[in-house]
Amino acid sequence: MTESGEGAAGTTAASIRLERKHPLAIRWMHWVNFPVLFTMIWSGILIYWNDSDNAYQHAHRVYRVGVGGWTLFRFFPDWFYKLLQVPYHVTTGLSYHFFFAWLFGLNGLAWVLYTWLSGEWRLIVPQRRSLRDAIQVTLVDLHLRKGLPPQTKYNGAQRIAYTSCALMGAMMLLTGFAIYKPTQLHWLTTLLGGYEMARWLHFWTTMAFLGFFGVHVVQVILAGWNNFRAMVSGYEVQRVEAPSVEAERKSWS
Repeated sequence: MTESGEGAAGTTAASIRLERKHPLAIRWMHWVNFPVLFTMIWSGILIYWNDSDNAYQHAHRVYRVGVGGWTLFRFFPDWFYKLLQVPYHVTTGLSYHFFFAWLFGLNGLAWVLYTWLSGEWRLIVPQRRSLRDAIQVTLVDLHLRKGLPPQTKYNGAQRIAYTSCALMGAMMLLTGFAIYKPTQLHWLTTLLGGYEMARWLHFWTTMAFLGFFGVHVVQVILAGWNNFRAMVSGYEVQRVEAPSVEAERKSWS
């Protein structure tokens, strides 16, 4: 696929090119996460329904945002469950959550091994200038600045966000195992600050993950069809003068 223009000597030169952006393995692991994470969050809501800490005198009302005795809002109040018609099926939620947690863990392990062995981690891990680039990208998104900083596959903001996402995934697994097997994995539960702290970390890491997911979807919509198509087909249309991801990959060998 090319877009051509006539040069000074009467010859035509392509002004755009097809760039291989996402390898097949990355695309598979990305899309597998969609149904797995959806099911885990849904089953997590079913489990949360069973939360009945007597200290709070309210089932499924443990986590809140507030100061001292003052509460701004509680997560998942009664109207939330009534609106979504969430059934009281805690055991079903536990079964789904534990099963899909293994799929999530295996998919994450496969992603780590692939990015490490293929060298793709070099395109994801933040660089020294990533924080500065992330600020510039944010200003562009807010229409306070024009012109994105140079990038190859990901810009500074994406490098920070995707690396943080991977760390959050690892935290979700560790806290999840600490809650699931607090006796057998007592060393892990203790390392995370105890059972209640592990639950607290698991909940807020999930909230952060959901926040990332919302921002990610908005960013994909703003980036447009070309960016979305790359995650489906693997290829993206790029200007000829844009830095080449494929050339950077070849430089690793």
